[in-house]
Amino acid sequence: MRILGIDPGLAIVGWGIVDYQNTRFRTAAYGSLQTPAHTRTEERLKLIYDGMRELIETYKPDALAVEELFFNTNITTGIRVAEARGIILLSAEQAGIPIFEYTPLQVKQAVVGYGRAEKRQVIAMVTKLLGLPKPPKPDDTADALAIAICHAHSGASRIAAYYNQ
Repeated sequence: MRILGIDPGLAIVGWGIVDYQNTRFRTAAYGSLQTPAHTRTEERLKLIYDGMRELIETYKPDALAVEELFFNTNITTGIRVAEARGIILLSAEQAGIPIFEYTPLQVKQAVVGYGRAEKRQVIAMVTKLLGLPKPPKPDDTADALAIAICHAHSGASRIAAYYNQ
């Protein structure tokens, strides 16, 4: 099963493509979609949409795993991230890719084994589990790979794999 993990954002969308078969991981690709600061929001959303379509067309994922939003004190930033997340979900839906959502707590639990793990612990485990030569940069990319790992470890991924045979 090929999983596209996404860490949504307006400035940076982290992404990672992980192949998962027989409890083994293979990292196909990873990176980030970045939009320029001081650009109109609608232009940034179009850049994210175009980038998502290119990722989907290039890598043909079987599933999209995306982090659920966590709102902290800055509601304005949260709204902008929600708009970007909507574009990401739309891209997957238009391509007919099943969408799976995970909370930050679920991702940390699946990757580190502890739902309150620190970011550095998540990055270290992603690097180790995927056999990467060095930690992925930026952190949003590491988060996206963690989300893909979380989906691979979930029951939902095994059910989807069964139906995609």
